[in-house]
Amino acid sequence: MGILGSEMARCWMIVLIALFWEFQSVVCREVTLPPGPLYRVAGFSLSLPCNVSGYQGSRIQDFEWFLHREDAEGRQIGVVSTRDRGFPYAPFQGRVNSGEVRVERDSGDKARLVIQRLLPEDQGRYECYTPSTDAQYQGSYSASVDVKVITDTLLITHTRILNGQPVIEGTELQLTCAAAVHSTQHTHLSVTFGMRGSTDSGSLGHNLKEIISIDRELRVTPGRGGSYEKRYKNGEIFMEKRSGDDEKDLYIMKISALALEDSGSYFCEAAQWVLDPSGQWERIAQRTMELGNLSVQPLADSLSVSTIPAGEVTLQPGSPLSLTCQVSGVGSWNRSALLVQWLRRGPAGGVDVEVARMSPNGIVSWGDDISSGGGGSMEKGAEGRFSLRRFSTHPVDAGQYRCAVSVYAGKLSPAPSSPATLTQRSEGVMVSLKTKEVSVLAVIELPHRPLLKRGSTVTLLCNVSVVTTGPVQVEVQWWQKKRVVDGQVNLAPGADKGSILATLTYDGMSSIYSNGSEISVDRISTGSYRLRIFSAHEDDQGDYHCKAEVWTQDPHGGWYNTGARAESTMVHVYLYARVADLLLIPLVVGVSSALFVGVVIIAMVTCCFMKRLASQRSKSRK
Repeated sequence: MGILGSEMARCWMIVLIALFWEFQSVVCREVTLPPGPLYRVAGFSLSLPCNVSGYQGSRIQDFEWFLHREDAEGRQIGVVSTRDRGFPYAPFQGRVNSGEVRVERDSGDKARLVIQRLLPEDQGRYECYTPSTDAQYQGSYSASVDVKVITDTLLITHTRILNGQPVIEGTELQLTCAAAVHSTQHTHLSVTFGMRGSTDSGSLGHNLKEIISIDRELRVTPGRGGSYEKRYKNGEIFMEKRSGDDEKDLYIMKISALALEDSGSYFCEAAQWVLDPSGQWERIAQRTMELGNLSVQPLADSLSVSTIPAGEVTLQPGSPLSLTCQVSGVGSWNRSALLVQWLRRGPAGGVDVEVARMSPNGIVSWGDDISSGGGGSMEKGAEGRFSLRRFSTHPVDAGQYRCAVSVYAGKLSPAPSSPATLTQRSEGVMVSLKTKEVSVLAVIELPHRPLLKRGSTVTLLCNVSVVTTGPVQVEVQWWQKKRVVDGQVNLAPGADKGSILATLTYDGMSSIYSNGSEISVDRISTGSYRLRIFSAHEDDQGDYHCKAEVWTQDPHGGWYNTGARAESTMVHVYLYARVADLLLIPLVVGVSSALFVGVVIIAMVTCCFMKRLASQRSKSRK
């Protein structure tokens, strides 16, 4: 057993030694650089990453860089080292001391050579060497890559510089850059418009934002800072590429409606890209062109809405009325849509009622306020002038007029659901009419006659007297209020006056709002108006009153409501039962009593008979 155990231990030792040597032969030092050749532009930076793996010893590895120039007959030139300050040769010593040429570590075994500003003579084969820290010298200790330094041909110019003058919120902004690159090597170009935003103190800071760009694949991409993505999707930010002069392409950015967040310093950046053999795109050159400062002024600070004339206007009935809404400070008139409304508030106050509106697309619509019948128009005149005209004014047109303007900054055709950028109202102008004095009195009357019965015709008279000058007509309304259960009429202030039954207009037209009965209204003489209810029934009972409104003629012959009105007191209508209905009651009672007595007698006789029959059957059984 002991001999067998020692043999197995010896076998395991041999296996472990073999695995160790196998591992040593597989794991060895390896230095890697990106595949070449790499094309970079003179005057711009070079960054070469160098990695070492499979090493032994310290995790902090040292790196040394050599340059093999094409014109140096294969001689190598020391560039920079992580362990020896005296390593650089004379062509690089000063640049290393100034930091223009340096080594930057990504980790202990990863570092990159950085040349801040490439010179044409920096072209050649670069070798990355890692001094050995291994117990045995095996593997690769260096790697090299060819770097081609090409001439800088990237050009960028502008067509206009912002002058720093304030522009109104909602104004359109258009900026143009011209850019080109003429390289023997195949490269791509991207152009980006950006802005350095304002700080809280108002000065231009370093809040860098990319607004929009055309990338190296000619794709338009909005910036991710601020609201640019949303505004791009809404079509408010746009960028395009056009062919220009002098072999330069034009890159145009448009912001259809400037917002307050767009204040800042604008720039245009062009970048040159090359596709490295590794398959990665590398930016090898870029230039930035400053386009000036822009200050966006809030629309509320500049928008002005006023009514012409101002103050008070006094007219005769039938006279025309002309009001103008003057809008200024809205910016470019062909870039912002406006919704203009004319509002009126009655002489006694209350809420504003819309008289007319002009939508952003120029369509005019009228509110219920046009019901006076005087006619009117709403028109857009010169820039910022919107007029309201009433051809013939009447007392119902009196009140305070004002215009309300809603601005859709930078939007020519806003959607119905789009919120306005700003809405502002003008000061009001009071429109008064000199009306002649009119007094009116209305009295309701139920003519004396035999008691009203169900099924008969109920007649009510409304006698109206008017004191004024000139021709007049009267419009009469009839109202009914049903009594409450306890028979008391509720005449408390503000109580319900009932429902309207019929109207006889000033021009003789009648309107019936039937309660189920047949109704007619007419004028039987000057100042006397009649309501008749045919075949009246229980629902026709209640309290009735009439209302009268006076109409007169204006100098042009048009009729208008003077506003003078009167309301009568109430008269009660009660319907009695007919004679036939009264005779029917005892008949019904008599028949019901007879039937009841008969049923009782039959029940008693039947009960006694059944008891006697049951008694006889029990005796016979015994």
